[in-house]
Amino acid sequence: MTGKGRIANGLRTGLLAAMLLALGACTSLTGSKIVVSQTGDNPAPTVVPEGTDPDDAVIGRREHPRIIAAYGGVYSDRPAEIMVARIVGRLLAAANQPNAQFQVTILDSSEVNAFALPGGYIYVTRGILALASDTSELAAVLAHEIAHVTLRHARARTDRTRTTAIVDRVITGVFGGDTSTDATANRTRQSMAAFGQNQELEADREGIKFAGKAGYDPTAAARFLGVMSRFATFSAGANGGEGFLSSHPSTPARVQKALETARSMFGQASVGETDRAGYLASISGLTFGDSPAQGSIIGRRFIQSSSKFTFTVPQGYTLQNSQSAVVGVAGDGEAVRFDSADVQPSVGLADYLKSGWIAGLKSQSVTTQTYNGIEMASGVAQTDQWFFRVSVMRVDGQVYRFIFAAKADSTRFAQGAEATLKSFRRTDASDLSQIRKVAVRIVTAKAGETADSLARQMAGLNRGTELFYIINDLYPGDPIVPGQKYKVVALQ
Repeated sequence: MTGKGRIANGLRTGLLAAMLLALGACTSLTGSKIVVSQTGDNPAPTVVPEGTDPDDAVIGRREHPRIIAAYGGVYSDRPAEIMVARIVGRLLAAANQPNAQFQVTILDSSEVNAFALPGGYIYVTRGILALASDTSELAAVLAHEIAHVTLRHARARTDRTRTTAIVDRVITGVFGGDTSTDATANRTRQSMAAFGQNQELEADREGIKFAGKAGYDPTAAARFLGVMSRFATFSAGANGGEGFLSSHPSTPARVQKALETARSMFGQASVGETDRAGYLASISGLTFGDSPAQGSIIGRRFIQSSSKFTFTVPQGYTLQNSQSAVVGVAGDGEAVRFDSADVQPSVGLADYLKSGWIAGLKSQSVTTQTYNGIEMASGVAQTDQWFFRVSVMRVDGQVYRFIFAAKADSTRFAQGAEATLKSFRRTDASDLSQIRKVAVRIVTAKAGETADSLARQMAGLNRGTELFYIINDLYPGDPIVPGQKYKVVALQ
């Protein structure tokens, strides 16, 4: 977990931590220019689709680093970058944008998501790359987003975002947060300013046309909408179903409409490139789920390998990580959140704790302490419904925050919060050796194997067997084609 965040609407709304990543080197193809974001020290180039309002480029350029920050940074994977750039190049030619410049960014997020900003900025997460199974499915997603840009839907959504005041009132009213820099507010505004139904259907139609003209299977849009719907249902218990389908709702009627559109444009026997083998080769080794760079959860422990610290939450807590925060929930109505914030080095931790970023803080309760050589400050806060124990600490100049919450204070609750603080320390070699990467692995089916037997290769993961069927668009008992490649998710 990296970045800066401010508390927003208590534990239910969440904290969103963000780090501003510089952008640099690019990959270009002939014809339309497709820039693939990578980390670096240079600012992103101005990218403007043909016929774009000059103001759009300003909007996209301003919001681009905020998107990078909110979604955990840029994911660097050369085979995947080349594959995405080639698909976008073909789609732009089909969309009659031969001189356009688009910047495509692969975000280091497990969310299944894709979206666009005015000015030609297009984003796909590594989560959506892992879920797709061939080039036509990814082309369907990218074509849909290109359509939003060429139809200028993204500009309309940004205009609506500017007028949204609900999030601002929640943040300032509850915790006095600064919404101009709050990543939670920015992402929530984005969600609240989602495309309308007519815009989605219009982008569906244009996207299918672009994909089919580019030579991809035009029915892939309908097929992949179904896969994403299954995955959203699978994931709903873990992350609330956030992602592409939150802003691009998939209904049976919409899936059927996409199929009918493809057949009306390209015939009942719609054919086109899928290149399953080439696609799977490009995503082999792709990180799946949480990125180790954003921290790893091992039981009740959280290990941050990049910042080199670790902590352990009390017995009974279950931890979950995201780009925004580490969240721990106990079955008895207690919870903890851990995030980070930008605080000037000249500001003491006790002063920061009392600076107004959390409502209901009892200033007289603030104390300072040092555990494991790390400077900390702690205090308590109370609102109508929650009792908080809040602590902040500074490690190598970066300030981190714990917010424990319960319906009421108790000795056990206080002891659990203190034990967590005392466990916060710098990592050593033995800690880092426990971190394992989870990645997509491509396997070739052998004669006699079934979907069920292949699915058992993921039985060691939580709900791994169920996940296998979804990421391969299969169901239990479906036939397996000997010699064909399939995706499994495995520890490395």
